[in-house]
Amino acid sequence: MTEAVLNKTAVVTGASTGIGEATVRALIAGGWKVYAVARREERLAALAIETGAVPFAADISDDGDVEALLAAVAKAGGADTLINIAGGARGADTLAHADTDDWDWMYKVNVLGTMKMIRAFLPMLRAHGEGTILNLTSTAGFAAYEGGGGYNAAKFAQHALTGALRLEEAENNIRVIEVAPGLVHTEEFALNRLGDQAAADNVYAGVEKPLTAEDVADVVRYAVSLPHHINLDQIIIRPVAQASNYKLIRKG
Repeated sequence: MTEAVLNKTAVVTGASTGIGEATVRALIAGGWKVYAVARREERLAALAIETGAVPFAADISDDGDVEALLAAVAKAGGADTLINIAGGARGADTLAHADTDDWDWMYKVNVLGTMKMIRAFLPMLRAHGEGTILNLTSTAGFAAYEGGGGYNAAKFAQHALTGALRLEEAENNIRVIEVAPGLVHTEEFALNRLGDQAAADNVYAGVEKPLTAEDVADVVRYAVSLPHHINLDQIIIRPVAQASNYKLIRKG
């Protein structure tokens, strides 16, 4: 199966850290032009200098920022691929102690942010004729767990909208891909969720080889670089040590 990359252009959100940043690097190494989108302008600037990505500071949950991004991409010649990486988790409270602000943030970023990016870029992708949308969800979107209700709810919703989008846009020849990682050891995910470095480190304690951001980015790059008639509808990627959401091998 041959990967086909020729004059391909992607918009990648969540590009200032973790899987998003790794995806920018992987695509550019594969010959893509990439718009790297995130809120942290200084990190985007450093990434642009290093890789040649086009940086664009934006909050994907803000309508004005999304409109400005779309206008900038359109003015520069457009894009054929939208890769929604931005997202995340906050808190690990049970429903009895749910923090409304945490839930609001998770829904706004994972669900509404993804929706707003898709809604904005769909006309461009339709006009291209061979558009691709890839949403990074999570195995948390398939199986609930204690203390995960808010993140579960957001990722279940993102998974559902991805399925609806695939049905709605097949007639427009838009390829819709879902990549759902399990345990990925990144710089910020667990720290942002738990707010404490020791607690974040404990998430990965004893797991010999959790996934890395680069592992997931390589799968993303492969999926969007295949010939357009090939749609990898749903890809679940876990470390071997994680046999399911409920079975994780820890040593030591």
